[in-house]
Amino acid sequence: MEADVLIVGAGPTGLVLALWLHRQGVGVRIIERNAVAGTGSRALAVQARTLELYRQLDLADAVVARGHRVEGVNLWARGRRAAHIDFGALGAGLTPYPFVTIFPQDEHEALLESRLRDAGIEVERGTELLRLADDGSRITADLRHGDGSGETCTARYIAGCDGAGSTVRKALGIGFGGSTYEGHYYVADIAARGPAIDGDLHIDLDEADFLGIFPLAAPGHVRLVGTIGAGGPPGGRAPRFEDAGARVVAQMQVTVGRVNWFSTYRVHHRVAAHFRKGRAFLLGDAGHIHSPVGGQGMNTGILDAINLAWKLAEVIAGRAGDDLLDSYEAERIGFARRLVATTDRIFGIVTARGRAAGVVRARLAPAVLSRALRSGALRRFLFRTVSQIALDYRDSALSAGRAGAVAGGDRLPWVAPDAGESPAPPAPVGWQVRVHGSAGDGLADWCRAQGVALQVPAWRPEHGAAGIARDATYLLRPDGWVALADPSGDPQAIARYFDARGIRLPGGQGPA
Repeated sequence: MEADVLIVGAGPTGLVLALWLHRQGVGVRIIERNAVAGTGSRALAVQARTLELYRQLDLADAVVARGHRVEGVNLWARGRRAAHIDFGALGAGLTPYPFVTIFPQDEHEALLESRLRDAGIEVERGTELLRLADDGSRITADLRHGDGSGETCTARYIAGCDGAGSTVRKALGIGFGGSTYEGHYYVADIAARGPAIDGDLHIDLDEADFLGIFPLAAPGHVRLVGTIGAGGPPGGRAPRFEDAGARVVAQMQVTVGRVNWFSTYRVHHRVAAHFRKGRAFLLGDAGHIHSPVGGQGMNTGILDAINLAWKLAEVIAGRAGDDLLDSYEAERIGFARRLVATTDRIFGIVTARGRAAGVVRARLAPAVLSRALRSGALRRFLFRTVSQIALDYRDSALSAGRAGAVAGGDRLPWVAPDAGESPAPPAPVGWQVRVHGSAGDGLADWCRAQGVALQVPAWRPEHGAAGIARDATYLLRPDGWVALADPSGDPQAIARYFDARGIRLPGGQGPA
């Protein structure tokens, strides 16, 4: 084999998959048909759950430092600020990242690609996948390079991270059900000033077209994301910034100093029928695509990559059987379907036409949201949903047990360190056991023998308030979710977990 995994597509999803696989000792090759990296970014938001997992590869601090931290969201109607949502307050105490980080996709990709390069892996730009074949034991892929030369590559597995028009998905014959929204989306990079250029996120609710102003790290530098109505520009000509800019100036009181670039695209809401076929997998936009409402798309693709990476690593190392890979689709496709359905409903409300819809957006929505967000429970629900820290795999065959309020498949709750206490070290990219309180000698000996990291933070009442049980064993998967929650603290409960799922640990525990 020339590679354990051939990754097609070097967007954030493909790059993250390559980084996580490399960290686990898997040989990767990553190709990208575009000869140069893109400069126009549609994806902007990096959510809290992505940052939490980025700590495993020492990426989180770099993203936060280079990006722009947004703690406020403002809703506009009739040319004025109608409501303000303190996003930072929504997530206080739930995560070390109680905010949204605006970090444009092109800069995000450059950071990830530089980390790959530091690891000795180059993205093969200008290289296109033409066709692939799966004989049950390997993937054979025909490639074409930028100079026109051809090559046949073999790999154990192939990962399609190649976007909505995925060559991998088409080669596999997997359906991509859904439809395309009417009208054109646009994204514009501008320098501007005005009351909406204040570091917060601003959304206009007046018209039946979406409009958002996303702040960037440089002062006065923002991205506009919006729609140009279903009818498009007059005369059927291609959209220009003037078609969107007039509304920005009039409705949002923005004075545009410079337009750095402007581009348009169409938006779809679709989910692939399957995320796996044989030795091939679909991730990110190749498997699911939807409107940008909520800033979920790029983050969902990144979590696809982290979910799949550890499973491929276990199988390739011979520590698990092929059926472990089936859990990738089982865990991720349901979330993708719910996300596409939810963003579709919200987008329908945001862009609905007619007088009644306008009244709902401009008058009722700000008032209702302002009142509703006085509820602490609702504020936490909103943050947990948007940040993706609420995502769980409780229905997965890989999830078992319950201790306190935490069940297998959950994200282990985060508890802020005491003043003067050092933050918990980043979780390793591998299995680990967490015990809040004290761990018995038997558990410590078992973890040491099996090569499983053991963390035993001192018990505090805040752990109990978050739903964590004292002295309980929480087995965490390599992607950070709870695999087993066991109140007994007995290492044999962990041994039985691995045995039942046919997974062998580095130290030898479990089936061969």
